[in-house]
Amino acid sequence: MTAITRTRTRGVETLSLDAVDTRNALSAALVTALADALTDCGKDPEVRAVVLTHTGTTFSAGADLRDPPHPDSLVGLLRQIVELPKPVVARVTGHVRAGGLGLLAACDLAAASAQATFAFTEVRIGVAPAVISLPLLPRTDPRALARYYLTGERFGPEEAVRAGLLTTTADDVDEALAPLLDGLRRSAPQALAETKRLLTARVLEAFDRDAAALTALSARLFASDQAREGMTAFLERRDAAWVV
Repeated sequence: MTAITRTRTRGVETLSLDAVDTRNALSAALVTALADALTDCGKDPEVRAVVLTHTGTTFSAGADLRDPPHPDSLVGLLRQIVELPKPVVARVTGHVRAGGLGLLAACDLAAASAQATFAFTEVRIGVAPAVISLPLLPRTDPRALARYYLTGERFGPEEAVRAGLLTTTADDVDEALAPLLDGLRRSAPQALAETKRLLTARVLEAFDRDAAALTALSARLFASDQAREGMTAFLERRDAAWVV
């Protein structure tokens, strides 16, 4: 089964993460499939904007611990979303964890339903939100990010809006998205591409400056003894050895 399903309505291409059995965890295969779909959208003059959404109750559970993508691949995917010459809009109706929040931050606009939940769970398995910090740090509130990075706490969509992770939230996410998509459909493709370049310049500076260091940090932490214990504890549904 394909990891990505695609539909199109009036110039808006919807890419749905469709690996329900793994809660849309970012496996090497899913990252590759999404990157390929985005490449197609970027080249297609009939695509005005891209909506990134999901099947099942989870937008993305973060990195697939059994089949993780190479950090370089994840950096490449996040940068591709940021650089795509079409606006990318996240549509969330479920849970977003760890690396999934990197996808969310890379998108230009993001909307979530009232049922959505969010958490940076990296610290609880012995690693850090390294690579996903590339789009997150330039776009979100530093105090909010410090709290949720350091504690791994779960938070809701209203807090995500306040922190700058989401554009909007509503009981009906499609109702919230309607005026945003209508605005994109009414906008000239060239104007959208150049306006997006203005908005993403600071994010791309972070990629140019920090990608290599954060990729190396991610690789080092995932190879550590604490990460092995944390990932084993997670898969065995028990507390890690360091919990006090």
